[in-house]
Parts: sequence; C-alpha cells; structure tokens
Amino acid sequence: MMATGLLRFHVPLPCCSHYVNLPSNSSSSFSSPGRMSSSALLVVSTVVVKEKSVSVILLAGGKGKRMGADIPKQYLPLLGQPIALYSFNILSCMSEVKEVIVVCDPSYREVFEDAVESHAELKFALPGKERQDSVFNGFQEIDRSAQLVCIHDSARPLVLFEDIRKVLVDGLLNGAAVLGVPVKATIKEANSESFVVKTLDRKTLWEIQTPQVIKPDLLRDGFELVYREGLEVTDDVSIVEHLKHPVYITEGSYTNLKVTTPDDLLLAERILNS
Repeated sequence: MMATGLLRFHVPLPCCSHYVNLPSNSSSSFSSPGRMSSSALLVVSTVVVKEKSVSVILLAGGKGKRMGADIPKQYLPLLGQPIALYSFNILSCMSEVKEVIVVCDPSYREVFEDAVESHAELKFALPGKERQDSVFNGFQEIDRSAQLVCIHDSARPLVLFEDIRKVLVDGLLNGAAVLGVPVKATIKEANSESFVVKTLDRKTLWEIQTPQVIKPDLLRDGFELVYREGLEVTDDVSIVEHLKHPVYITEGSYTNLKVTTPDDLLLAERILNS
C-alpha cells in the first residue's frame, strides 16, 4: 500500500515523549500544513527530560494596563483563584521541574508562597524595565545544574500539561522550542497610511505562545549578544534567533490564550466551565 503522507503524533508520557509517524492516504486535522513528512517509514524516537532538570521562570511582574483593573491582570481572580496560580500549580507539580523562579513585585510574593500544591523549590526575582530584563533577572537565579530553562507568562492560565511536556522535549532536542498554533485568520501587511501592501501566506504563519524553552548556555550567549548590541526583543526565543540558532515551533492548543482584556477573562472562564 502506497502512503501519500505521514501523520506526526506527539504522545506525552511521564518524563518522555514519543514521535510516531504513521502512513496516511488523506489529510488529517491532527497535523497542520507544513508539518507532514515525505517519508513513508514508521519512525519512533524517545527523548527523556530528566526529573528535576528544568528551571521555570514564571513572569508575573506585568502591569496589565489594558485590563483596566486596580491590580495587575495576573492576580485577578479566575473562578476564585488568581490567574497566575493556574500555570504556577501545573508547572511546580511536574516531576521534570526542579524550581520555579517567580518574577514579581515583592508585594505579591505571598500569593505563591501560600500555594499548597507546589512541589518544586520556590525562588523570586525582581521585574525589569522590559520583558527581556525580567527574564534576565530570573535567569540569574536558576540552578547551575539545570538542563532547560522554561519561560512562561503567568497571564496564560490555561496551558495544558501535555503541551508543556511536548515543548520541553522539543527544547531538549533542538536547543530552543516554543509553543505556537497555526494562524487561522487572513493576515495583511499595511503601510503607514493603512493601505494594504500584501496578503501574507498564512500557511507559514504561527501565533507564538509560552512556555518557551531554551538550553541555559544558549540563553546565556543570547543575552550577552542582546545586551552588547543594545537589541530589544519581544519574546524569549527571539534572544536565541539573534544567534542564528534554529528555534522549533511545538504545536500547542488554541485554548492557551493570554488574558489581556476583560473579554479574555470571560473567555477563560467559559473554557474552564466547559
């Protein structure tokens, strides 16, 4: 039987992940455009992320001005629990995670100190002027034995356990990996006068999320370059991109939304209640 393509299934297992390519005669919703392999062979590879080998940097120092609330958005209640605690609880209970470094204003430390579900070591760092500065401050606190640095935005409370495990494995395999989802909408590039310049091919476009996973040595080299050249980056793997190192996109879930506006908060509530 001739196979016209391969489906790439990413099956999360405790402390490991298997990539299984299965022949298929038709397209499938399990695989995004551009993610199909041209080979028709069954390939199984196993990569192990060791226990207590990951240092998490949880960014929780943003102001959240667009939310229009009296407190930063990551501390607003979502079904009775601060938004930031959803991802904190998931990450700190993973066997691969040794420590969670929360980057936050000191006045909010007790939110995390009082969390009863944490099994990882808890550390704190101060927020910086820009996002990259906050990540840098958190990076200074990581354990020297860490094999991976996992950076997550605490305003993304609905990240899935299995997606975190997938991106950890891909980070270990490639040096740098980031969760993302294929763009659904039509994206147009416009000029300064709001006239369309061109329509971009959405088959090549991804909406980037967190966690973003980077090997410590790579992140250290990236920071040295960024600060030496005076560069500004808007996400964490961009630091690595400046080194010309490839970054792998791990397909995540559309429900891993960032709570930025009141509408986002309502949507997150609906997802949790569904």
